[in-house]
Amino acid sequence: MRAFGFLSFGHYMNARGSQTRTASEMLKQAVELGVGADEIGVNGAYFRVHHFAQQQASPMPLLATIAAKTKHIEVGTGVIDMRYENPLYLAEEAAALDILADGRIALGISRGSPETVVRGYEAFGYTGSTDPRGADIARPKFDLFMRAIEGEKLALGDPTMGYRGPVPVEPRSATLKDHIWWGSATRETAEWTGRQGLNLMSSTLLTEDGGMPFDELQAEQIIRFREAYRDAGHKGAPRVSVSRSVFPIMNDTDRAYFGNAAERDDGIGMIDGFRSTFGRTYAAEPDVLIEQLKNDKAIALADTLMLTIPNQLGPEYNLHILESFAKHVAPSLGWKPNWEGRVSGDQIN
Repeated sequence: MRAFGFLSFGHYMNARGSQTRTASEMLKQAVELGVGADEIGVNGAYFRVHHFAQQQASPMPLLATIAAKTKHIEVGTGVIDMRYENPLYLAEEAAALDILADGRIALGISRGSPETVVRGYEAFGYTGSTDPRGADIARPKFDLFMRAIEGEKLALGDPTMGYRGPVPVEPRSATLKDHIWWGSATRETAEWTGRQGLNLMSSTLLTEDGGMPFDELQAEQIIRFREAYRDAGHKGAPRVSVSRSVFPIMNDTDRAYFGNAAERDDGIGMIDGFRSTFGRTYAAEPDVLIEQLKNDKAIALADTLMLTIPNQLGPEYNLHILESFAKHVAPSLGWKPNWEGRVSGDQIN
């Protein structure tokens, strides 16, 4: 692990105990959190995308705002649900963001997670799926998105407007492809990601049960990704991130919130029709956390660790979590603060 960031699901709810009751509060607090994290030296600010839910749903304005107000921190998604996207419009937005953020983006994309509604992407106008989960429209749309950002000429120009022959979408960013990640929940998908030459984003949930501890299953996913990347002939240093729930216990407030939250074992359950494996929660004093995280095989293989945060506890408390991790845990894991340069992956020959 060389870097760490926070992953926010952007929940908001007018409920007892919530410090994030409205969409307005959620968005403005997210900017405050991103700015504060940049000052601490945190390497990334990443946001989950969910539609038809009281969560973050439209990441581009948020990421652009945080990038404009910060100097070093990477901004990104974990992940955009491709079922809901217009590939060409997303290509235009992503290129503009990459340019405005000077390449400080990590755009995580995937088929999408279980929804709060039935086939919600059809309400957005994207029909034709025969898969109850919509996977059969996500990959073709992603393929078109990648063709667009690589500059393929996808529409015929109008001679009366001075254009001859096919033209690409604009704007385009030469560095954008290097900043695209695929959110993988299985070893098979990780291999596909490697063959595509993308970066790998893996979370605390894998939609498979390999009969082994979560961190070992995820470590195998990372190994297979890198082998597939190499075997496909790609030359580079692809990034790999994993996410974990990690809470340093520094005071009585931390203990009250998370003292009993640590899970010694992984969880097994059904998600979206798949038998799935859930990663454990780490909550302990810093010296204990350091040893626990050093023994996590997937964290050892990844360059970036995303800390899932309880955003409804407000930016002040979440910055306390991030600062505690930065001061008392991360340096022992190999972390370098954001002002020491941008994060790179492991070179694959």
